[in-house]
Amino acid sequence: MRLAKSLVIAALLLAPATTVAQQPDEKESAGVLELGVAGAWNLKNASGFGPTVAVEVTPVEHWLELEAGVTPLFSRRSTEWSADLLFKKPWSLSKKIEFMAGAGPEWIHTRESGASTNSVGAEAVVDFMFWRSRKHRFGWYLEPTYEYKFGSGHEHSVGVNGGILIAIP
Repeated sequence: MRLAKSLVIAALLLAPATTVAQQPDEKESAGVLELGVAGAWNLKNASGFGPTVAVEVTPVEHWLELEAGVTPLFSRRSTEWSADLLFKKPWSLSKKIEFMAGAGPEWIHTRESGASTNSVGAEAVVDFMFWRSRKHRFGWYLEPTYEYKFGSGHEHSVGVNGGILIAIP
């Protein structure tokens, strides 16, 4: 069973993305700015909500996208700031819809009951991007997340981010 799971994961990561033909006069954007809101629910007890901002670039077309983001989450008892770097594999589902799956490291700073802690974690995401036109200038995204903190307590969280996409020329 483990071998089958490993083969499926390897096939997904190594499968070529379906490509959508671009018009010769269309210029690829330098990156994408993501502005949105985030919600996260700790699987033990707490939840938090706040804004999120990220920048996404494509170093290897159809194979690798890098996303760096910052998210502050606020709740009644605590404030949490996280910064992450995600490595994502893109797939074009149509000329206006993209899907990505990825993971990466995360740094988390938490302030709760007057005490501050820093920890390192890992985050896994799936990202759905919906563009208004084929030119991919403006759109919106929905990104479910899973987070694991390596610090004390080894907390697990699930969350969702959503917002607007703006191409950086």
